Amino acid sequence: MKTMMLTGIRAMGERSVPDPVLQLDTDVLLRLAVVGVCGSDVHYYVTGRIGSQVVQYPFTVGHECAAVVEKVGRSVKRVRPGDRVAVEPAMSCGECDQCLAGRPHTCRRLLFLGCPGQVEGCLSELIVMPEACCFPLPQDMTLEQACLAEPLSIGIYAVKLSGTVKGARIGILGSGPIGLSVLLAARNQGVEAVYMTDRIEARLAMARQAGAAWTGNPDRGDVVAAITEREPLLLDTVFECCGQQEAVDQAVDLLKPGGRLMMVGIPEVDRISLVIDKARRKELCLQNVRRQNHCMQAALDLISEGTVNVDPLITHRFSFAESQRAFDLVQAYRDGVIKAVVRLS
Repeated sequence: MKTMMLTGIRAMGERSVPDPVLQLDTDVLLRLAVVGVCGSDVHYYVTGRIGSQVVQYPFTVGHECAAVVEKVGRSVKRVRPGDRVAVEPAMSCGECDQCLAGRPHTCRRLLFLGCPGQVEGCLSELIVMPEACCFPLPQDMTLEQACLAEPLSIGIYAVKLSGTVKGARIGILGSGPIGLSVLLAARNQGVEAVYMTDRIEARLAMARQAGAAWTGNPDRGDVVAAITEREPLLLDTVFECCGQQEAVDQAVDLLKPGGRLMMVGIPEVDRISLVIDKARRKELCLQNVRRQNHCMQAALDLISEGTVNVDPLITHRFSFAESQRAFDLVQAYRDGVIKAVVRLS
């Protein structure tokens, strides 16, 4: 089969490798149809690492995907050949203390698609996944919509974990695919007002279209002052979705006493800091968000029901041969890109 592999910093090339095979009775062979380019994939492309996860070249990234079932193991009952599926990229053991505590996303033996040292990614023609990671699609859902279920599930999980309730007033700093997914999930939860920031005007326009009450560009004005003017009692929750120190500082200023800072973005640096005097005096709660936990089906249901509209998030489409162009576009934030996808069929 063909696979698109990272071969060095900002280098990528097509390789031919043996087709994957079923090894367990619960395995499913998938033929990829759509792969989304995620910010974490781009981190590996540009820097070769995220924290302690370092790429050993060559390596295939990619974890947001939708596919068609090619073959199934003898024990598989959930799907059959020909079925279209969305893929949960995290493979948990089901036996460790974390899995038994209802936290498979922090499994002690977790394997994740496209994560160095764990599993080769899905930017390939074929992959093998456990049956539990394959979510059948309703007839009316497109494969592109299914590909967006994974980032949407992160937004749903972040809102759920935050304890955000109907009537809350929140901020989302970073209006990329994850920030917009948080917006869609929060609006569905019935929040009163959502304030969003980003450096890309096209993303702010998308945020307004999706229901943000106010948007602002931190390069063009003081977003903290602008939001505080509108919300003098400040915000209940702020979701940091861009991984930037500046946004963390803004979040601390924007949160009311007893507020919650949700760390959703992935910083490129090894350390971030807080102005501890402000954070302590306000008694702020800082909560990291690790991918998602049991929210894939909820994401698919919201898309299928038409409760949320993810279609506008896909702004750019590329062929498999154009994969590097897709990564370069996303890395440079060119052309108002929100979500770029690679189509394999």
